[in-house]
Amino acid sequence: MTTPAPVSPGTTPEPPGDHGLLDALQHQVAVFARRAEQTRLGGTGQLRNSMDRAAYLLLNRLDQEGPMGVKALAAGMGIDSSTVTRQVAPLVDTGLVKRTSHPEDGRAVVLQLSPRGQARLEEVRSSRRELMAQVTDGWTEAERESFCTLLTRFNSALSARQAGLPPADRETEAAPAS
Repeated sequence: MTTPAPVSPGTTPEPPGDHGLLDALQHQVAVFARRAEQTRLGGTGQLRNSMDRAAYLLLNRLDQEGPMGVKALAAGMGIDSSTVTRQVAPLVDTGLVKRTSHPEDGRAVVLQLSPRGQARLEEVRSSRRELMAQVTDGWTEAERESFCTLLTRFNSALSARQAGLPPADRETEAAPAS
């Protein structure tokens, strides 16, 4: 008779027989990460690889949530304020993001998507949308929805783990990550 391996506090024991599936999953995640980095999942045509991941995520967050300060942007993205400051600087320099005064406290500065940034973001989104259509060509709408739901759930679980939060309830549906 074998003795189960000890489980560290705060971890969940692996269900028996899942080693093969978990090995396949971690391998596919590693392949996905490599392919995503190779192609940068940037889009198609001339816009392929034309906006790095950090810029896309920052612009997308500002578009979805509106103007906000560096600290709020960093907290929403789960990264350090100094990282956001460093990543936003070239976006301000190129006119994609503008710094404006906070509407309620003129001393505070908020970051806002500029009209140029909005147009550029839509170009990139359109190109990436086309890439997703090409990559999932032949998938049913239900398969695309299922993949998106599971990938969102996976990303949410990784974010929660990074933040030190307990694993989410299996029945909980997360909103799409940005």
